[in-house]
Amino acid sequence: MTLPNPVFDQAVLEAGGRLFRRPCRFVRGVLELAQMPEPNMSEVTFAGRSNVGKSSLINALTGHGGLARTSDTPGRTQEINFFDLDGRMMLTDLPGYGFAQAPKDKVDTWTDFIRLYLKGRPNLRRAFVLIDSRHGLKENDRAIMKLMDDSAVNYQIVMTKADKVKPGPLVQVRDAIAAELTKHVAAHPDIIVTSSADGSGLDTLRAALSELARPE
Repeated sequence: MTLPNPVFDQAVLEAGGRLFRRPCRFVRGVLELAQMPEPNMSEVTFAGRSNVGKSSLINALTGHGGLARTSDTPGRTQEINFFDLDGRMMLTDLPGYGFAQAPKDKVDTWTDFIRLYLKGRPNLRRAFVLIDSRHGLKENDRAIMKLMDDSAVNYQIVMTKADKVKPGPLVQVRDAIAAELTKHVAAHPDIIVTSSADGSGLDTLRAALSELARPE
């Protein structure tokens, strides 16, 4: 599938491919700041509504089908999970928001924890906010974007599940999101459209990530 994605030089695309051919390992899942690994390498984080496909995207990017746990049950990921990409970059998987089946007190605890994480990781280079291509931005997406604006964390939108949307509507959703991003001070202007199912757009996302990694 040809997607409406930003264009990278071939050298950057190749660097992204090399980066994600490196071994990636699960480090730990944490529930409090004291458990977090030392901030000694570039770090990026993935955020999104429950069932937006965060774990599937991480697995597809790294080529490790079972690296990040996937679930059909919203809100199952309750920790921040850390993955070490061969010492070049730390990837983190934030708890899915939306929390359709979680009690309010737990939602509040997770939200506070995410806020502390965003403000407390000096090595955090960028957050990638995942949006389901079928639905576009929802109010809880806007809430996490505002949280990142307030935390001064640079973030970039990654649209997922593009294989489930026809090209015309896909571009319309992308353009609507792009228009809204102009109102957010911490938002990166480029949107990356992906599908973990067929691999579309993953080379573009790997290229973007390679520019944030520790130099070889």
